[in-house]
Amino acid sequence: MKTSIGISAENREVVAHQLAKLLADEFVLYTKTLNAHWNLEGMDFHSVHLYFEELYTQSAGIVDDVAERIRQLGHYAPATLKSFLELTHLTEHDAGGNDSRSLIKKLLADHESIIAFIRGNIDEFADAHKDAGTSDYITGLMEKHEKIAWMLRAHIK
Repeated sequence: MKTSIGISAENREVVAHQLAKLLADEFVLYTKTLNAHWNLEGMDFHSVHLYFEELYTQSAGIVDDVAERIRQLGHYAPATLKSFLELTHLTEHDAGGNDSRSLIKKLLADHESIIAFIRGNIDEFADAHKDAGTSDYITGLMEKHEKIAWMLRAHIK
């Protein structure tokens, strides 16, 4: 059935493609957060292990929300590991230790990368592609990542 939401097919396609990249980033970050939760070691294990659990639970919800936003635009969300790795801006490279400081630094860098990617699309979605809804959605998502980044920074300060 045709998607008729007041945004041209061309604009919906561009926005959906950018959201697919964001979805890939979110899924890779989700996986890296699971890795941090599972493989954390150190004196602060218990508290940080629980914090990472909160983060990956929140991340799973974000992944689902981004995929559903793509569907709202009338496109299919990528859903394979191969497609995520082709689309992501993040890296799977996992150099460094399994202590909380090392893992938090890696997660912080990824959150900041996603924040920058989102920020670069907010005005583009609204102005160039006439999609104020997705622009508003990613603005809220950026704010979630900014709060997480602040909290991660506070852990390692």
